[in-house]
Parts: sequence; structure tokens; C-alpha cells
Amino acid sequence: MALMACCMVVLPMMDAIAKYMATFETMSPGQVTFYRFFVQLVVLAPLFFWTVGGFGQVRRPWMNMLRGALHAGASLMFFTAVKYMPLADVFAIYFVEPFMLTILSALFLGERVGWRRWLAILVGFGGAMIVIQPSFAIFGWTSLLPVACAALFTLYLFLNRALGEGDSPLTMQMMSGVGGTLFMGVVLVAGHMAGIADFHMSLPGSGLGLVLLLVLGSLSGYVHLLVVRCFRMASVSLLAPFQYFEIISATVLGYLLFADFPTPSKWLGIVIIVASGLFIIWREQRQNRMAETPA
Repeated sequence: MALMACCMVVLPMMDAIAKYMATFETMSPGQVTFYRFFVQLVVLAPLFFWTVGGFGQVRRPWMNMLRGALHAGASLMFFTAVKYMPLADVFAIYFVEPFMLTILSALFLGERVGWRRWLAILVGFGGAMIVIQPSFAIFGWTSLLPVACAALFTLYLFLNRALGEGDSPLTMQMMSGVGGTLFMGVVLVAGHMAGIADFHMSLPGSGLGLVLLLVLGSLSGYVHLLVVRCFRMASVSLLAPFQYFEIISATVLGYLLFADFPTPSKWLGIVIIVASGLFIIWREQRQNRMAETPA
């Protein structure tokens, strides 16, 4: 639990770096996303080949690469959103992801979802609308990018749940790096050739920019590796509430680095989203305990 909390506090640093690169280093979100997965691939490779032995030991290479492509698509949406919007706003809207995962689990995995959780999902989406509405007036369709990010990351998590534990966390992260790098390489080249500004290809504008990209890729590789490890050691329902620590860290970083701070109405939306998400997690945990209790 302590390790999960630390990971959730650290992860928004990746997004702060992405916003910094777009704001001060004039590097496109597409280019930052590519480097994020490429550096992850490079920094994990020595540990992977030393402990796992090589790609021949991967049980589900294609499915794990698909996970990487979905994760890369979600990261691209998120990094593009933080280029234009405050960090805390993006995180608040992104946290519709638990609601989406609950819906998919009910529809495709046959998990039972009672009326209370359906109501919590509706209330949570209402909270997201409170955050989105003023953002939409300012940023237009860009304010919906965190929703697209949440949808892609939901598919990524859904695939994790559907696949089970066929490969080790290190193997999953390594293959995610491969899939994400290949996906972003194709998307970046296509976007650059089409003349889309958010896919402009460039090198870091300074030594600091290069260092930050290395930090970004290293954090993405090793911190996500620790997160996967956390979920192997404890239940999802126990650890899931710690994801909301990201909003705290994102708010602090947004204020310190970019002078961004949520308005009172957005704080209301954030509170509703977090409360609804925590209720869904609590109900799932309660249902699991009841199912495990002998009759």
C-alpha cells in the first residue's frame, strides 16, 4: 500500500515533464510520447535480457504489444491535453476511467454491477461534466482528450484483466515498450508528413530537455513496473483508491511549475468524481467479501 501510494505521487511528474517539454522546449506531444516509450524500452532492456533471457521467453508477445499500443495511444491523448490544459483538470476528467472499466467488466466479463454502482457511475460522469464544461468553453474539443485517454487506458486495463498473469511484470513492461515504440513511430511519421503541429518531429532544444526525456522514460518504465508488481501483491479493490493521490500531486506540480490551480467549481467536480470512484471501489470490495463468506 505504501509503495502504491509513492508510485501515484511520482507518476504525475511524467505528465509535468511532458507539459514542460511542450511549453518550454517546443517539442510536440507526439514526439514526447515516442521518446517516453523508446526510452522505457532502452532502460528496461538490460534487466529484461538478464533476468528473463530474451523475447523467446515471452508467452503472449502480440497481446502484450497490443497493450503497449493502447497505452501509447492513451499517453498521446494525455500529453496532448496537458500541453493546452492545467494538469489537475486533465487528471480530474481522466478519472472517469474506473467508471468505464466497471461498465466494460459488466458487459463483457459478466461481473455483477448493482443499481448503487450504476448510480455512482452516473454521478461520477456528472462530476466530470462539471470539470469539462468550463474547460470546453476555453479549450474546445481539446478538453475531451482526457476522456479519449481514459477510454484507451480502460481497454488497456480490461485487456490486463482478461489476459490474467501469463507473463511477469517485467516482461509485460518490456513488451509494452516495444509495442508503444512501434505504434508511436508509425503515428509520429504519419502525423509529421501530414503537417499536424502536435506531431512535429524534433530533437530536444537543450541539454535539460534531453535529461528530462531520459527521466520521463525511466519513470514510465520502472514506476509502472512497480505498479504492476503492487497489483500482484495485493487486491485491486485494496489498491485502486490510491490512484486518486495523482490528483494531489498533479495539483501541486501544476501550481508550482505552471501557476495553474483549479477553480471552486472544478474542485466540486473533482470531489464528486473521487467520491463516486471510491464508492464503486468500496462496493466491489464489499461484494467480494460477501462472495467469499461461506453460506
